[in-house]
Amino acid sequence: MIAIIDYGVGNLFSLKSSLNKIGADSVVTSDKEVIENAGALILPGVGAFGDAAQKLSESGLAGTIKQLALDGKPLLGICLGMQLLFERSFEYGVHEGLGLIEGSVKSLSEYISGLKIPHMGWNSLHFENKCPIFKYTNEGDYVYFVHSYFGICENKDELVAVTDYGMPVTAAVARGNIFGTQFHPEKSGDTGLKILKAFSELAR
Repeated sequence: MIAIIDYGVGNLFSLKSSLNKIGADSVVTSDKEVIENAGALILPGVGAFGDAAQKLSESGLAGTIKQLALDGKPLLGICLGMQLLFERSFEYGVHEGLGLIEGSVKSLSEYISGLKIPHMGWNSLHFENKCPIFKYTNEGDYVYFVHSYFGICENKDELVAVTDYGMPVTAAVARGNIFGTQFHPEKSGDTGLKILKAFSELAR
């Protein structure tokens, strides 16, 4: 069973609907015991990093999620959920993340000009490293993005995929059993469903 973590931010039910489509057993929950007993975890998120980090901390789940991930439980962060995996974010101040991926989250506006921000729409994936959740995905497959900030990996082994938006923008990261996608698999059609299917197969 996959636990979709409910800490007050995120499009939880479209994600659950996508998991239902691929036949994956899932539950939307904020219950620590349910999360601890799940076979895998998904950390969704939309909005500002600081607010989300605060809500995750206040829920009492930040430490639980981090420890379970470090203990080997598969974890997938989506959009802002991926950014929360990083060490820190510079979105409206400096905010501490979960520290599961080495690096920082910064504004696209610092790096690109002449393109609309937020980056919104369909863009193709270009792979930098192999990753089990992309075993059904091909180079150049399109996925759906909505974001103004992006993760910068300090450890290039943790950078799985980029997309071109005036520069190579981090699209996916991974470290062992810990995964993150800047794009929304639940909004990315068949490609997104294939990614969720591959992740669900890792559930213990």
